[in-house]
Amino acid sequence: MTTLNTFSFWLLFCSLLSASSIIAKVQHHNFVIQETPVKRLCKTRNAITVNGMFPGPTLEVNDGDTLEVIVHNRARYNITIHWHGVRQMRTGWADGPEFVTQCPIRPGKSYTYRFTIQGQEGTLWWHAHSSWLRATVYGALIIHPAPGSSFPFPKPDRQTALVLGEWWNANPVNVINQATRTGAAPNVSDAYTINGQPGDLYNCSTKGTVVVPVNSGETSLLRVINAALNQPLFFTVANHKLTVVGADASYLKPFTTKVLMLGPGQTTDVLLTANQPPKRYYIAARAYQSAQNAPFDNTTTTAILQYSKKTTTSKPIMPPLPAFNHTKTVTSFSRKFKSLRNVVVPKTIDENLFFTIGLGLDKCPKNFPKNRCQGLNGTRFTASMNNVSFVLPSNFSLLQAHSNGIPNVFTTDFPAKPPVKFDYTGKNISRGLFQPVKGTKLYKLKYGSRVQIVLQDTNIVTSENHPIHLHGYDFYIVGEGFGNFNPKKDTSKFNLVDPPLRNTVAVPVNGWAVIRFVADNPGVWLMHCHLDVHIKWGLGMAFLVENGVGKLETLEAAPHDLPVC
Repeated sequence: MTTLNTFSFWLLFCSLLSASSIIAKVQHHNFVIQETPVKRLCKTRNAITVNGMFPGPTLEVNDGDTLEVIVHNRARYNITIHWHGVRQMRTGWADGPEFVTQCPIRPGKSYTYRFTIQGQEGTLWWHAHSSWLRATVYGALIIHPAPGSSFPFPKPDRQTALVLGEWWNANPVNVINQATRTGAAPNVSDAYTINGQPGDLYNCSTKGTVVVPVNSGETSLLRVINAALNQPLFFTVANHKLTVVGADASYLKPFTTKVLMLGPGQTTDVLLTANQPPKRYYIAARAYQSAQNAPFDNTTTTAILQYSKKTTTSKPIMPPLPAFNHTKTVTSFSRKFKSLRNVVVPKTIDENLFFTIGLGLDKCPKNFPKNRCQGLNGTRFTASMNNVSFVLPSNFSLLQAHSNGIPNVFTTDFPAKPPVKFDYTGKNISRGLFQPVKGTKLYKLKYGSRVQIVLQDTNIVTSENHPIHLHGYDFYIVGEGFGNFNPKKDTSKFNLVDPPLRNTVAVPVNGWAVIRFVADNPGVWLMHCHLDVHIKWGLGMAFLVENGVGKLETLEAAPHDLPVC
C-alpha cells in the first residue's frame, strides 16, 4: 500500500469512527434521591426528589444513544427507577420495577441503570417504581431523531414538555400505607399539577404557575405526559387546536382535536400553532372519572400559554373541559389513533390470551379488627387479572429467581383465560366472583411467539377505564369496544393495517381492548394497571419470555452492582 493510499485509508477509518461516535453517544447522569422541602398549596413538606428537583430532570437523547444513570439513594425509603416505555432489548435488569427485575436500592446504596434507545422517537418518561414514590419522583425522557434523521412533520419552532401530576399535602407513602392498613381506598390528591405547579385556581399557587411562551405564527411541539398516580386526565388549551402527531414514542397519522385524554403512563405529542390574538390562554387539565360513586380529585390544574411579553397583564382565557364522566369524548379521541404508516401486525397467533381486569373485595380475616376492614361492607379492597391478585416476592426479584433457577419464588401457571366465564360487564355479578386468589403467577412465552391479549374490564365492585402498561414491549392496539368481547363479531372489525403502537392502553370502562405483539425480548416483564392504587391491590401479572437462539436473542448477564434484597 502506498503512503498516499495508507493515509487515505486511515483518514477514511478515522472519519467513520468519528461519525459513529457522533451518531451513538453514551450519556452519563447521576440521580441523587433525597428529601427536599417543597411548598405547594400554602404548605411545606419534605418530598422525595431527584437532585432536589420537582419534577426531576428532563433527559434528552437521540435514538441510538446509550444512557448510564447512577442512582444514589440518600432518602429513607427503598427505591427503584423505571424508564417507562423504553424497550430495554435484552437489558431487563435496567427496567426498574421493584421485586420484578431487581431488588430495591436500599438507603445509602447505589445502582447503575445502563440501556440503549433502539428504534424509538418521541416522548417517554421515567419514574420511581416503589410504593407511591412516583408521586414526586418523575421526569420526561425525550428521544430526538438520530443525527441525519428528522421528524415526519415540519420542524417545530419550539418544543415544550408538559408533565401532568398529582400532589398530596400529606406524605404519599403514608397515604398508601394507611390505606393498606385499613383496607379502604386511599385519600385522593389535593391538586393536579403541570410541571410540578398546581396553577392559578389553587390557593397560594399563582406565583409558581408555569408559563409557556409563544410568538405569533410559531408552531410548538407540546410533549404531554400523564404522570398522575391514579387519575386519567383531560387536557386542552383555550381557543387553540391541537394536532396529534405521536403517542408513547411512536408516530401517528396527524389528526386535529380540541381535547386530549391521557391515562396515567401515557404520552401524547401535539403541534400547536400560535394563530390566535396575542393574549394569554390557559392550558388546563382535570379528571376523567369513569368509576361510578368513587371519590376523586375534581380540581383543575392550569398553566399559561403566553403570546410575547406585552400581554403579561391580561387575564388568561379559560377553556371548556368535558364533563368528568364524558366517556364519549374519550372514545371519539382514541378511535382516531392510527400509525403513521402501514405496519406489520402479527396475523397468525401462537398465544391467544383473554385477561379479565378489575377490582374485588377480600373478606375480613378473622384475626383482623374492624378498623382494618374499611372497604365496602366490612371488606378489604383488592384487584386482579383473571381472578389472580398479584403478589410481589420480597426475598428475590422475579428476574433473579428466573435467571438463577431459585425455586419457590414464583409459579408459571397464570391462567390464559378466566377460571369462570360470566357476564363480565353485567350488573348482577355473583358475589362469589368478588374474592380473587393471591399468587405470584407468571405466564411463560417462547421467544418469537406471536401474542394476542383481550383485556376485558369487569363490573366487579365497579367498572373503570384501566390504563394497562406492559414493560419491555410496545404493542399494537387492534381493537376496542364496549360490553363483553365477542370473538365472532369483534375480530372482523380489527385494524390490522395501521393500528397505533403503544406501551399503555386505556381499556374502555365496561369494555375491552385487544393488543398484539411478538415476544422478541427475553426476560420477566410486568403488565399492570398504571393506576398505582390498583397495582398495590394486585391488578397485575408478569410474562416470562424465554431466551431464543444465540447472543442477540438472550438476556444479558446481571450487572455486578445489582441490588440485593
